[in-house]
Amino acid sequence: MQKLSPLFVLSLSATLLMLGVGMIVALLPQRVFDMTGSLESVALVASVFALAYVLAQLPISAFSDRLGPKWFLVAGYLTCAVSGVIFYSTESAGGVFLGRAVQGLGEASIWALGPAVLSLAYPTSKGRAIGLYNFAIHAGLTAGPLLGLFLAPDGLGRLPFLVFAVLCALSGACVLFFLRPTRGAVGPSRLSTRQFLDLFRQRRIVILLFGVLLYGAGYGVFLTVLPVSLAASHGFDATATSLHFVLFYAAISLSQVVAGTVSDRIGRPGFLVWGMALAAIGLSVLPLFSGMLVYLPLGLAGIGLGVFCVASIAELNDLAPDTLKGAVSGGYYFFWGIGYVLGPLVLGVVGASTPVVGFSALSALFGILALTLNHNRA
Repeated sequence: MQKLSPLFVLSLSATLLMLGVGMIVALLPQRVFDMTGSLESVALVASVFALAYVLAQLPISAFSDRLGPKWFLVAGYLTCAVSGVIFYSTESAGGVFLGRAVQGLGEASIWALGPAVLSLAYPTSKGRAIGLYNFAIHAGLTAGPLLGLFLAPDGLGRLPFLVFAVLCALSGACVLFFLRPTRGAVGPSRLSTRQFLDLFRQRRIVILLFGVLLYGAGYGVFLTVLPVSLAASHGFDATATSLHFVLFYAAISLSQVVAGTVSDRIGRPGFLVWGMALAAIGLSVLPLFSGMLVYLPLGLAGIGLGVFCVASIAELNDLAPDTLKGAVSGGYYFFWGIGYVLGPLVLGVVGASTPVVGFSALSALFGILALTLNHNRA
């Protein structure tokens, strides 16, 4: 039997997982609110996950460089399956929060180690491979809510959580049985703490990681603060908000496939600069558009964020030796997670009375980063 490629196995596994994630994330907030009647408790649904996700990134990624990424990926998927069982069986909000923490621990390895494995398996076309992997993740996230509506049209019931657990287990089985060993995988004798520290002291890597933090902030803002702001300023209803999410996921995923493939051929620096520049332009001109035309700057900003995403993670893996692919990918999602959590919080405070101020500030940071990256082009 012909062996399956690492890209196919990892993309299929990620799609199955994110199909389940997209399904349950749409159901959990209402479930917690029904249990507690508290909006503060609803906010914890995201916060508990993010905290576990961020804290787990660096340890998991560093140890994966010592022991190999495959088993950490399998463990990550099975951990997510456990979270699904917790969601299915719990009768309390505390159980939901526990499940979200467990889910965060599981997803930490999946987001980071997939690109690390692909960088080793496809050294000359890692941008294309990572772009397709991220496309698979967002395809699952986009389709997940539709599956949730099919299984639980009223948003109630426990079947979706059981299906989520099964999908996670299937993903883990795919990796366990079909992901073949990656050429270039490393062991403990080739890794040192000094290598790890020296990697993250490099000026270009520091700048890139700051950009990743801003990318995470933009991603979080697009999924939280921005839809609420558009409802107030542009009269977005539920349908318009849903279209916003579909457009964002489509822009950020499709742009990664194109930018990743082309950047393999002509280099990453231009894509890093123009990705952030497009995000800055799209966000800065947003107040000038009204009605359906608002999707034009939103789409432009989404494309820019997607271009920067794939170019930055591929560039970081270009700069890291094979012994530290896991560590640099973990560092990427560590900073992304911090931005994802803090970005919406800070923008919510800065733009509490006038949201345009907060969006303008984020746009300015995107622009400054684009200029910095252009100044430091390799």
